[in-house]
Amino acid sequence: MDKPEQIRNIAIAAHVDHGKTTLTDNLLAGAGMIADEGEATRLMMDTEEDEQERGITIDAANVSMTHEYGEDNHLINLIDTPGHVDFGGDVTRAMRAVDGALVVVDAVEGAMPQTETVVRQALREGVKPALFINKVDRLISELQEGPQEMQERLMDVIGDVNELIRGMTEDMDDVDDWTVSVEDGTVAFGSALYKWGVSAPSMAATGIGFPEIIEMERNDQRRELHEQTPLSDVVLDMVAEHFPDPLDAQPRRIPRVWRGDDESEISRQMQEVDDDGEVVFMVTDISMDPHAGEIATGRLFSGTIKQGQELYVSGTAGKNRVQSVGIFMGGEREELDRGVPAGNIAAVTGLRDAIAGSTVSSIEMTPFESIEHISEPVITKSVEAKNMDDLPKLIETLQQVAKEDPTIRVEINEDTGEHLISGQGELHLEVITQRIQKNQGIPVQTGEPIVVYREAPQQESREVEGVSPNRHNKFYITVEPLSDDVVETIKLGEASMDMPELERREALQEAGMDKDTSQNVEHIHGTNILIDDTKGIQHLNETMELVIEGLEEALNDGPLANEPVEGALLRLHDAKLHEDTIHRGPAQVIPAVRDAVHRSLIDADIKLLEPIQNVRIDVPSEHMGSASGEIQGRRGRVDDMYQEGDLMVIEGIAPVEEMIGFSSDIRSATEGRASWNTENAGFRVLSDNLQREKIMEIRERKGMKLELPSSVDQF
Repeated sequence: MDKPEQIRNIAIAAHVDHGKTTLTDNLLAGAGMIADEGEATRLMMDTEEDEQERGITIDAANVSMTHEYGEDNHLINLIDTPGHVDFGGDVTRAMRAVDGALVVVDAVEGAMPQTETVVRQALREGVKPALFINKVDRLISELQEGPQEMQERLMDVIGDVNELIRGMTEDMDDVDDWTVSVEDGTVAFGSALYKWGVSAPSMAATGIGFPEIIEMERNDQRRELHEQTPLSDVVLDMVAEHFPDPLDAQPRRIPRVWRGDDESEISRQMQEVDDDGEVVFMVTDISMDPHAGEIATGRLFSGTIKQGQELYVSGTAGKNRVQSVGIFMGGEREELDRGVPAGNIAAVTGLRDAIAGSTVSSIEMTPFESIEHISEPVITKSVEAKNMDDLPKLIETLQQVAKEDPTIRVEINEDTGEHLISGQGELHLEVITQRIQKNQGIPVQTGEPIVVYREAPQQESREVEGVSPNRHNKFYITVEPLSDDVVETIKLGEASMDMPELERREALQEAGMDKDTSQNVEHIHGTNILIDDTKGIQHLNETMELVIEGLEEALNDGPLANEPVEGALLRLHDAKLHEDTIHRGPAQVIPAVRDAVHRSLIDADIKLLEPIQNVRIDVPSEHMGSASGEIQGRRGRVDDMYQEGDLMVIEGIAPVEEMIGFSSDIRSATEGRASWNTENAGFRVLSDNLQREKIMEIRERKGMKLELPSSVDQF
């Protein structure tokens, strides 16, 4: 731990079911941490009961192991991440803690949509990729491919992955060429199930290449194959040789993830991985331990973290005291009686104010960039305790859930006793509610899944006047839609109010906003921007805070159905304010602004947007018609159909609402022979003939008045 040049922090990431967790078991067995028996299907890293039952990874799990390579012993801190799209938040957070990502691809299925997502998440965080092609045994035993066909198929997979890497690293100045190749040794092949693997360096060392493998696989000599060229050695050698150590990675990664002063002492300490420097610790995961309480796991960029230290947590007042420091070995946490030095991944207790994404440090400092999640919650369920006595415990549990998983949103309504949890998909919410029942022993009942909508202006509005209840204050506002590029820039965190003004202005202009507008940005809320176009109005400065408050209220609950507004550019053109502070207080300004914003949105032809998903179905050709019918019957559209191997691939998009219950329907339509996956694809305008009906349905559900404002007559 004390020799950064011998540390490798890595994550294993892939599409669901491509074999990440089985590969991790192999590495643990190779490092002597679990018994090496028969086939590697122990799923050591799936520590929760529901992970074992469903056969998927739900939580990212950390483990540290050692590996002898060359002259040195290396410490490898590994995070096994989930592949299912509903748990993508765990992947994004894991990438912040590591310097290398081992991307696993199934040789038979090739690069899939989720492969693309995890590669993008890694590269955006400045994490270097390497490739492991798994399930090569299936090409030999199931598809009966010869050496020539196999080589072509494997080269295609490598080509696809490199195309992704190239496309995503073109604009990165701090990255040379990160594409992977067999010759360089950044690609390995093998079978995680039968525990053998090869790479160019290993073939040179052992003399075992593809001809030998095909022969031994066909003669059922898998045991001998594993003994002669064990997968764990091949992969761990690749990790030690090709992934950057913290000394090499931190100078490149710090400027990407931290916006503080480059010249400062703390910047130098982080880039040099200085274990005598100030403590800087980035929390990437929070988990509960029944004995130790909350454990914050994350990457230590500088300093040495020890028991008893008093540390600041970004965004909270006061300090937290470190109670214990340790490292994870799969499901077990090993406490250490010494400090953990910079460059490592540590597990710390006592940081009660930390949430996933906090910066913890020994001095007050600029926090790290917030971790950007690629998709946002699109589906909501209500959760109620069956017995009223369990209510306080349920509220506490839901608050804990929101702390552990930032991609979940929890709304607690003390008045109605109804609590809403929003997540990435049906499975995400199902797992959360199951855990509340099992782990906390609280019987709950859940409502039907509800889809989250948005509202957005479609054109430019006229100037609207908002008048305060006492008639003494007036605000003049217009609204127009923001371009997709600007919305994207805000979503990715490339333009925010926390940035220096100049940087923000440049980012917005790059996304296509004109110069004058970008200079007058007063506030950004969600994906909406307020522009102050007023000139020299008395008292406006001190009233601005109230204007922003009114604006936020209006945007959180749009005029159609109280759903959040997105992509609106609001301009404040003029304001008339009362001389006397007492007559322009919150009770006057907030309603005036809220009213003006809502009326201008209605004038801008505001519409309801619904969340959509990209759908990909792989199915034998005789079931192609019924599978594509499943998409079209759900108000979806099929964009592409093509053959891949012996399967037909259907790609399209469909509304999230219509996809509820899709899994059982597609199974019965294709006799269980289809495999599919979905990925959130943002929001699109709901078709006109459904607008009114849907708005009324939501208003009724929320207990709102059923008459729409008189000016909304476009429906």
